[in-house]
Amino acid sequence: MTAVVVGALLAGLLVAPALRGLVVRYAVPEGQEWCTACPSCARELRGLPPNGRCPGCRERLGPRPGLVEAVTAAAVAAALSAAHPGDAALLLWAAGPGVVLGFTDARVRRLPYPLTWALAAGLALLLVVLELAAGSPGVLLRCLLVALAAAALFELPGWFGLMGAGDTVLALGLGALLGRYGWSVAFTGLFAAAALSGLWAVARAVAALVRRRPVRGLDLPMGPFLLLGTLAAVLLQ
Repeated sequence: MTAVVVGALLAGLLVAPALRGLVVRYAVPEGQEWCTACPSCARELRGLPPNGRCPGCRERLGPRPGLVEAVTAAAVAAALSAAHPGDAALLLWAAGPGVVLGFTDARVRRLPYPLTWALAAGLALLLVVLELAAGSPGVLLRCLLVALAAAALFELPGWFGLMGAGDTVLALGLGALLGRYGWSVAFTGLFAAAALSGLWAVARAVAALVRRRPVRGLDLPMGPFLLLGTLAAVLLQ
């Protein structure tokens, strides 16, 4: 347990600055170019310190100080706590793009293709290597079927403008991961994502009513809930 905690803290300190920079890069509204430089001083953004301030002009950018670092450390700790090394490798790969996707979707309701496809492609490659090495090629077929089913499940609402294309690609990649553990685990992960998003919507509505404010459109980001649901299903299976 000590090794897991130390590893998670080191990851939070070493990897999170790059992830924070990626959040600032991709967390821009649909139709705008990626933010590759500080809006105030035009300094190129390769990474940001935990305080979230530009090294050039000291303007604060991105999420609150320490938040990306804390989420990164928690994600790494969860991945390292997996019972099987293969599970840990899959979750660690998903953690990097997943942290950036979660923050980006929460801020601008957008799941950028460079990140969703990177997550899906990396998971697919790892799954092929792990299952062929274990002599279980049949599992790969189930991974493919679950991935396609999850993508279709998220694509249909997109036809009515209820979800974006990024949700479909994210569901494709995470569906493949869930498929490794069986249909019941896949169902659990997707159900958990829907349940968490529903609970969050209810909580927002109740909070608005308590403060006597109008309940505005509940355009919830599905990315963070899909990531959390998948993580919970894999760790609890």
